[in-house]
Amino acid sequence: MSADPREPWTHQQAIVNGVRLHWVEAGSGPLVLLLHGFPEFWYSWRHQVPALAAAGFRVLAPDLRGYNLSDKPPGVAGYRLEALTGDVAGLIAHAGAASAAVVGHDWGGGIAWTLAMRRPELVRKLAVLNAPHPAVFLRELRRPGQLLRSWYMFFFQLPWLPELLLRAGNYALLERTLRRDPVRPGAFTEDDIRRYKEALSQPGARTAAINYYRAAFRRMRSASRGMAPVTVPTLLIWGEQDRYLGRRMTEGLDRWVPDIRVARLPDASHWVQQDAPERVNEFLAGFLSAG
Repeated sequence: MSADPREPWTHQQAIVNGVRLHWVEAGSGPLVLLLHGFPEFWYSWRHQVPALAAAGFRVLAPDLRGYNLSDKPPGVAGYRLEALTGDVAGLIAHAGAASAAVVGHDWGGGIAWTLAMRRPELVRKLAVLNAPHPAVFLRELRRPGQLLRSWYMFFFQLPWLPELLLRAGNYALLERTLRRDPVRPGAFTEDDIRRYKEALSQPGARTAAINYYRAAFRRMRSASRGMAPVTVPTLLIWGEQDRYLGRRMTEGLDRWVPDIRVARLPDASHWVQQDAPERVNEFLAGFLSAG
């Protein structure tokens, strides 16, 4: 796909793992993948792509399957972690690399954690932003406080109603969330919010995005068994004013991730790379560049 001269990246697409994925790409050097969360798309990383490219990396930020311009397979089964991690593994291979540094936020963080556990040979380094390790999430979900924070995950198990709520009032819930949640005023501009609405307006996108949660809940019991340690160097960046994930999610990780550093940002929300883009860029560039 041709580049827009006003953009510091190019748009690419290819069939990967049986689905057509769209991504933006910038820079040259060691490969870095940036995986977005719900309900975002590659644009979640607009502050990080040029910064990491300038730091000497080849950066790919895909629309995960189901989002924006990537394919949206029908049915819940197409959004199991096996398929999602398969997409990332396929994108690494498509890029001609044996491994990559994998960075994920929210759902992208969940995929990144799982890939590092199941396919460690593909992950050179792991960086996760406001996404708990799966074992820690299951531990904390037993606490009433976290259950209340996670109410929407249970609501998303209903058929068709979550899609209607998400679409209602020209995505009023999405707009209210993006205006209310961040700590930094204007973290999401009017243009940003318009882009997010356009991405979720793609045919099948709303159901696909919610199917991530439906697929995860159907496999939650089996997912809790046999989790392998994450053996690669890991950075966890955590905005401590997260409305959805409590601070306890950053505790008790040594058992699962022996080589981990936790960077806490007290004045950032769940949308940490939007609230504190410069700090996040510094953390990522320093961690990924270190020997």
